[in-house]
Amino acid sequence: MAEKALVIIPTYNEAVNLTHLVPQVLAQDPRLEVLVVDDNSPDGTGQLAEGLAVEDPRVHVLHRTGKQGLGTAYLAGFKWGLERDYAYFFEMDADFSHDPAHLNEFLKAIQDADLVLGSRYLAGRVTVVNWPMGRLLLSYFANVYARWVTGLRIWDLTGGFKCYRRRVLEGVDLSKVRSNGYAFQIEMSVRAWRKGFKLSEIPIVFVDRTEGQSKMNRAIVREAVWIVPRLRLMAWFRRI
Repeated sequence: MAEKALVIIPTYNEAVNLTHLVPQVLAQDPRLEVLVVDDNSPDGTGQLAEGLAVEDPRVHVLHRTGKQGLGTAYLAGFKWGLERDYAYFFEMDADFSHDPAHLNEFLKAIQDADLVLGSRYLAGRVTVVNWPMGRLLLSYFANVYARWVTGLRIWDLTGGFKCYRRRVLEGVDLSKVRSNGYAFQIEMSVRAWRKGFKLSEIPIVFVDRTEGQSKMNRAIVREAVWIVPRLRLMAWFRRI
C-alpha cells in the first residue's frame, strides 16, 4: 500500500480560501490527505471544512473550542495523525502563500531526508512576492539571527511549509514544545536537528495572501526573539 501523507492546515477565518485550497492540495498526489484544524472560526470555516469532508473521504476536520495559536494547532494535528497510519506530515498555510504545486517536490525530497523545509531564502536568494519591504527585512534578518544563535545552518527557520517523516514526530518529545507562534517553526526544527535527524531545504516561492487577514502580531515577534536564545541554552545543558 502506498505511504500516505497528511497535510495539516490550521484555520481561523479562512473560509474564503479553504474551499479553493483543499481540492488543489488533493489533486497533487493520490497519497495526500488533508486535516483542517479549525479554531472555531466565526466566518464558518469549520462548517465549510465539514462539507468538504462529506464530499471527499481524504478530508478530515479537527475542531477546537477557540483561537489557541499556530503551534498548538500543529501539535494537535500531529497527535491526530500519529494515531493513524500516515508516513509523512506536512505543515501548510491556508491562505495560498504556500503553493500546492510544491507538494510533490517535498514528497521527492523527503526520500533523502527526515525533515524538509520550504525555503524563501535558500542560499541567500529571496523568493517572496508581495511583502512590504519592512516585513521582508524583519523575516530575513530574523532567520539570520536564528541561524547564528542556534547554530543550525538552515536558511529559512521561520517558514511554515514543511514535511516530516513520521519518525521525527515520534522521536521529538512534543509535550515539551513550548512556543506557539512562528517560533514554533524554529523550535521544531532545532529539536529535530538535536535528535540527529537529517534536515534539508527546497526552494519555494512564497506569495503573500490576497484574501483574509494576516495573523502576525507583536506578541508573535516577541516570542520568536526570546525562544531562540532559550533553545541555545537548552542545547548547551543537553535539555533538547
